[in-house]
Amino acid sequence: MAARAVSHPEFHSVERIGWLRAAVLGANDGLLSTASLVAGVAAAQATTSDVLIAGFAGLLAGAMSMATGEFVSVSSQADTEKADLALERRELEEDPEGELEELTGFYEARGVSRQTAEAVARELTAADALGAHAREELGITDITTARPLQAALTSAVTFAVGAASPLIVVLASPTAMLLPAIVVSTLFFLAILGALGARAGGANAARGALRVTVWGALALAVTSAAGALFGAAV
Repeated sequence: MAARAVSHPEFHSVERIGWLRAAVLGANDGLLSTASLVAGVAAAQATTSDVLIAGFAGLLAGAMSMATGEFVSVSSQADTEKADLALERRELEEDPEGELEELTGFYEARGVSRQTAEAVARELTAADALGAHAREELGITDITTARPLQAALTSAVTFAVGAASPLIVVLASPTAMLLPAIVVSTLFFLAILGALGARAGGANAARGALRVTVWGALALAVTSAAGALFGAAV
């Protein structure tokens, strides 16, 4: 009795790479930059209201900056992809046989026999010539295609969510414990965020948590020291 093929869904981390990079970057940046900002202001002996104003301003400015930066950056990538696809479409129209030979060569280079490579190239060309060349020659697929708006919105929202965390801590902490509360909570949140980001990307959670926590501690130390120095000077 012949074995029956079993179809099962597979979920790969690379399928999330488009929005995952922007989400992790936005949340990390929102949490760390805002926490560092309010830690520096708090270290300068500012009032709780001053710390909140500075933090909220940092949240708004940072979210808009992240959205703008991601949109411009990913739009540039999308423009490059469109230009390359347009060039490939023109080459397919002007020299279809040459493009067929080129596609055949890609499969031969992977170890496929000439006869099989040519047969595959002809079938793929008949089905979707541009799509086949986009994948094999340009490395453009549905997974890697640039999505500027998605990247911009993801970065802005996750930045705001990350930035809100230290502001909530400021609201909930007594003035005398403001700075240590910001530092401890930020390192805790960074560790969680680093672990979640690594896990979502299929990497080691502990390594991801340690990486962002160490750099976060360094950023907090620098801004707190600067705040204390300027606060003493004033």
